[in-house]
Amino acid sequence: MSRVWFREELETVASFWRVLRKDGVTVGLTTHDQDLWFDGIRHRAAPGMVPSAIRRSADLEPDSADVMGSLSHDSISASDLSEGRFDGARVKIGLVDWETGEKVVLYSGSLGSVSQQEDSFSAELVSRKAELRIDPVPRTAPTCRAHFCAPGCNLNAAHFTHEAILIALNAPENAVQLESPVSEEALVGGTLRWFDGPHAGMEMPITGPAQGGGLILAVPIDGTLPSGLRAIVREGCDRRLETCASRFTNAANFQGEPHLPGNDLISRYPLPPS
Repeated sequence: MSRVWFREELETVASFWRVLRKDGVTVGLTTHDQDLWFDGIRHRAAPGMVPSAIRRSADLEPDSADVMGSLSHDSISASDLSEGRFDGARVKIGLVDWETGEKVVLYSGSLGSVSQQEDSFSAELVSRKAELRIDPVPRTAPTCRAHFCAPGCNLNAAHFTHEAILIALNAPENAVQLESPVSEEALVGGTLRWFDGPHAGMEMPITGPAQGGGLILAVPIDGTLPSGLRAIVREGCDRRLETCASRFTNAANFQGEPHLPGNDLISRYPLPPS
């Protein structure tokens, strides 16, 4: 039989938050006055964390919740928030009995918009129900709908993932020059994930080549990055049939309709002979 929480006048219950960031870091916080260890995660005492009311419904409308807190705890810093380390992170909020370790998850979802005000922050939480609003029906397109090396594409990501070393930094263009076994052209449209330095663990999209040399990153980087930092780079794909066939020999898995007439053909009308 499941436990009925807050049935007694006095209970040993605290709230907890668990944030699973995309860079692999998991942050655990609790309203208890001491750190709590359960599920293999240390939940640090965070008296500055204030949860709002959590609304859960039986219909398909997304549940609503948000969380506010101070930046006094080392687990959540202003620099991490500004760099986007918490953007899109998965979140679990629940109750835990600090004596028995019994727990229940009241809310699960992901972090939406995160705003910062001086020494505090607030975050909107997006429930899993929001995924029901995604239209699962594919739309026709001349380019491939599948993500590179993902289901549908079926290429092995290990074959297009390489180790790289930072050679130089082009701060004005937010670009980096890398030593890697593949050309810069092959990396355009791919990703870079840092092993070392202040951005360790962060994955940054590669948007294109820089005029001054190197590859432009979509995320702002620290202008003082030293050479020699290690990274993992993933090659990119422009999702065109020509590239899929000639470069990857993967035209059989192309998820697009490159020869389908577009709307411009429908809008045409006959003209009198000249």
